[in-house]
Amino acid sequence: MGRVAAVCISERKGTVKKDIGECLLIKEYGLKNDAHAGSGRQVSLLPAESVDRFRELMKDRADLIVSGVFGENILTYGIDYTLCPVGTRLRAGEALLEITQIGKQCHSDCEIRRIAGDCIMPREGIFARVLEGGMVKSGDEICIVEKRPFSACVLTASDRASVGAYEDRSGPAVEEILLKAGYEVKESVICSDDEEEVYTALVRLADGVRPDVIFTTGGTGFSLRDRVPEATYRAADRSAPGIAEAIRAYSMNITKKAMLSRAASAIRGRTLIINLPGSPKAVNECMEFVLENIPHGLSLLRGEADA
Repeated sequence: MGRVAAVCISERKGTVKKDIGECLLIKEYGLKNDAHAGSGRQVSLLPAESVDRFRELMKDRADLIVSGVFGENILTYGIDYTLCPVGTRLRAGEALLEITQIGKQCHSDCEIRRIAGDCIMPREGIFARVLEGGMVKSGDEICIVEKRPFSACVLTASDRASVGAYEDRSGPAVEEILLKAGYEVKESVICSDDEEEVYTALVRLADGVRPDVIFTTGGTGFSLRDRVPEATYRAADRSAPGIAEAIRAYSMNITKKAMLSRAASAIRGRTLIINLPGSPKAVNECMEFVLENIPHGLSLLRGEADA
């Protein structure tokens, strides 16, 4: 449970938002009289804790760091937005919001960036649409209103499938199994086997879409083009080798060729990345085993469970 620290609008684009204390949120529009309302990014939110830390770093110019200076509409205390991927719903005062975007590109002429050499909105700001309108004011409670289903992304690595020369059947198989298990599949992508392309896609999905888990298929064998494990290690900031080891041990009961798998499992931020085999048959064999055993780990990454 958190609270609203400030409610800010700017009546003209290109001007700094100002704290007006309270405002009406209009369904599928944004804050009344805000110049940025009605756009794809209807409402922007920012944790006040981040603004406080930034103000502390800029002690000599702290007077510049006021509510609304980063372009945020709603400043909040007590909500960890790193636990809020796209789709999370928040109750703020009388209004209901749904997160639609994590961060944004900072304008090159940003006043704060010119003064301080940095801006926190691209890293820590979020954007939301208004599902239910109503008044929101400083001091109102803000909270996550529902426990989210686990979310996932699927990445297929295949030179042939990426150019349409081969129909990808493994990625859709993973997606179908996830949907039946109650997961929300946020995005499915097909990449070539190129390590850089796979790495870039993993980083984009983990940092931008922020699913609980990314499943990759293909690119885990001995071929010179099989570089998905290397891309996974590059993208990771923590290792989680037990999952890949368990999948190999389980698969050894089906085929001794499982010992040739180089599949990896790792963590980037709060997203678990799991490499799966490339064949639809092997995918089906592994997925049931994996989904049975990872929910506690995903809850730990979310901060919703105790170790």
